[in-house]
Amino acid sequence: MSIQFDILTLFPGIFSGFLGESLLKDALDAYKIGIRLHNMRDWADDKHNTMDDRPFGGGPGMLLKVDRVVPCVEDVQRLEPEAGRLIMLSPQGKRFDQRTAEGLAKEKRIVIICGRYEGFDERIADILQPEEISVGDYVLNGGEVAAMVIIEAVMRLIPGVLGAEESNRYDSFSTGSRLLDCAQYTRPREYRGINVPDVLVSGNHQDIADWRTENSLQRTREKRPDLLQKNNTEKDNTEKIIPE
Repeated sequence: MSIQFDILTLFPGIFSGFLGESLLKDALDAYKIGIRLHNMRDWADDKHNTMDDRPFGGGPGMLLKVDRVVPCVEDVQRLEPEAGRLIMLSPQGKRFDQRTAEGLAKEKRIVIICGRYEGFDERIADILQPEEISVGDYVLNGGEVAAMVIIEAVMRLIPGVLGAEESNRYDSFSTGSRLLDCAQYTRPREYRGINVPDVLVSGNHQDIADWRTENSLQRTREKRPDLLQKNNTEKDNTEKIIPE
């Protein structure tokens, strides 16, 4: 077996058809790759298998909980002697391209976390320190399709799967640009010594809005400065990121 993929997802059934067809099925049958699916709900400890919660400070949508996802990832990593290369699928990650696929094709094990809803509690990334990857600047319902993109792109680079390598291309924004979202958090307020910023539980909506604006700008400068270069000014874009 050349590469072992471990996929962490809330919806493992999405992969059933994908794994049973075409070249991927042939690669699995030939032990060129291995794929294990892990249902993250198995790590929930309540009768409803709750994996998400509302963000501190308000705002739309739900976030995946740090005290569910972190233990799940750590348990899966311990299934093999090597923890493997850990990837979190996130719009804030570096753009997935052929060069990235070529690097992944050299790995023995790849662990992929598929997001859902509005995304992850920020402490998941703080604790696990994953490599954040985005398959493109567009919106998906979850990370499962993105995981399939990565698996297919990497699979095609494994000797014996294809007769020749083939490049993959992904579109950037077709119109305009935006800032990355600010860091978000949900319960518990403290986990492994990392606290939710006090401003998000202050109840002061203006302070929360100001913090989110500055944090969003900071994250964009650090993670995707190319987005700022597309804008006439940073101020023009801050209006797009503050939820009502």
